[in-house]
Amino acid sequence: MTLWLVIPLALLLVIIVLVLSSSIHFHFRLCRLGKDDRVEFDIKALFGLVKFHYELPALVYEGIERGVRVKLEESGIAPVKKDSDKEEQIDKEAVSGWIDNFKAALRATRGLKKWLRGLMAHVKISKLDWSTDFSLGDAAYTATAAGALWGMKWSLIGWVSQFVRLQHAPRLFVAPVFRDELCYSTEAVCAGKLSLAYTLYAGILLLRRITKVEGGLTRWKQLLSHKH
Repeated sequence: MTLWLVIPLALLLVIIVLVLSSSIHFHFRLCRLGKDDRVEFDIKALFGLVKFHYELPALVYEGIERGVRVKLEESGIAPVKKDSDKEEQIDKEAVSGWIDNFKAALRATRGLKKWLRGLMAHVKISKLDWSTDFSLGDAAYTATAAGALWGMKWSLIGWVSQFVRLQHAPRLFVAPVFRDELCYSTEAVCAGKLSLAYTLYAGILLLRRITKVEGGLTRWKQLLSHKH
């Protein structure tokens, strides 16, 4: 084997090792101040060579029947850069459609719930902060609600910890504001990562589980095509 062949193979091996040793990093932020809402979600992979940013700068509640109108802004740096803005309506019909699609995915995949639990078990959460300031307009009611909110937050974190790995203790804050008027603000920040090697492995496992169901691939193609 000549040197000119050894060097490219060695470089290729190094690149593969580096790629498989990397992680997919994500950062989620939800902020509500008064009537203003903002949701941001960032994904980075391959040491920052692939980046995606999703932002919901507007969440407008339009009643029980019409649901919530959201505006999604998407941008990123990837092999194919994509920048887009679009608005969607989230109502009872949309939620019902999501539930039907999930049920269809369950039928088209053997042990999908088990696969999801295995995938989530490899998610490492490095940061989880959640702060809330509020007033119910009455000092006694506000103090009572603050205790209930503390309990709700810790119960929710305990439930989440059953599925993902918390690398650090979450930082939870509840600050009752003793005013004679209603007010509410909250901010939640979550950051973590998932091994790229395990992500690829999980993808192979999912494909195997799909092929074990008769017509599974066809059903998944139909589900994915309905999303576009």
